[in-house]
Amino acid sequence: MSARQFIADRPWILALGVAVAVAAWLLSGMLGREQPGSPLDRAADVGGGAAAAMPRVQVQRLVAQPIQRIISVKGNTAPARQVQIKSETDGRVVAIEAERGERLRAGQVILRLDLRDRRARLEQARAAVVEHETAYQGQLKLKAEGYVSDTQIAGTLAQLEAARAELKRAELDLEYMQIRAPFDGVIQDRQVEVGDFVKRGDPVASFVDETRLIVTGSVAEQNAAQVRPGTTAEARLVTGQTVTGTIRYVAPVADEATRTFTVELEVPNPDGALPAGVTAELLIPGGELLAQKVAPSLLSLNAAGDIGIKTIDQYHRVEFYPVEIARSEVDGVWVSGLPETADVIVLGQGYVDVGAEVEPVFADQETALAEKAP
Repeated sequence: MSARQFIADRPWILALGVAVAVAAWLLSGMLGREQPGSPLDRAADVGGGAAAAMPRVQVQRLVAQPIQRIISVKGNTAPARQVQIKSETDGRVVAIEAERGERLRAGQVILRLDLRDRRARLEQARAAVVEHETAYQGQLKLKAEGYVSDTQIAGTLAQLEAARAELKRAELDLEYMQIRAPFDGVIQDRQVEVGDFVKRGDPVASFVDETRLIVTGSVAEQNAAQVRPGTTAEARLVTGQTVTGTIRYVAPVADEATRTFTVELEVPNPDGALPAGVTAELLIPGGELLAQKVAPSLLSLNAAGDIGIKTIDQYHRVEFYPVEIARSEVDGVWVSGLPETADVIVLGQGYVDVGAEVEPVFADQETALAEKAP
């Protein structure tokens, strides 16, 4: 059988041959044509041969600088003082003198209760005191003449003191008919209206001091020793506002469940512009340390789950150093834990494993020339 007859009886062989030829042509074009790429790709083309098989990474030499560590703590804002005002006597509400959200000075009236017979009781108590004082003075004169015993004098004095105590109660009861602001602040809420009857101990209003704000957070136990009362610190509110205040409290004992220490930052808020009850980030100055500034994208995790950065050693082998974030800024983060001078992999770190030998391409020309020098 001739070759032509063989192919004619088996047309699939011809189709297979055409497919193989087309594939070979496409591959030859792709492999033969140079493609523009990143600086790292172009660097990988230099050298050829066995060196081309070695992974290329871009490296930047970073030298540590002394910085002040910033301890970042998540927290929230709250008024410096917040109280529930309660009635100190019984009575019916007859007047509301201040509404919710109104700013009051200490001593201003919030609401009034019906006086009823309180004034009459007060006058009666005053009269009783006058009566017992007169009796007591009279008995003192009689005692001087020997007509009254010491026992009688003591009894009359006891009655006078009881009358004075009753007068004091009557005066306070009358004063309690006007419920006043305990300090400068704002009425957060009011629980009663005109016509309501309140008893002693019933809540009538919530009152807050908005002239000072407290930012509360929880500091990890390893950082607690660096936070001290009186330290000036900042807080960054979720509203975008950044405020400065003073650490007023550090818990002496850690929370049993979280092993963290409560910290409070007191911030002036004289005009009430800072909101209470919002999320905030406490930024507390810590100790000074050596750190390098890197892009957040360079941070990675090792098999143990540690946050760190990949570098190369003097033999161009990949290393991994666990690091801690010492301070965050808009254009990068400062990390501690690297050698004082570190060759950090800034491009290609995700494609090389720890221990692998690589060929570095230094990002700055000065370092590259220094590496090539004998």
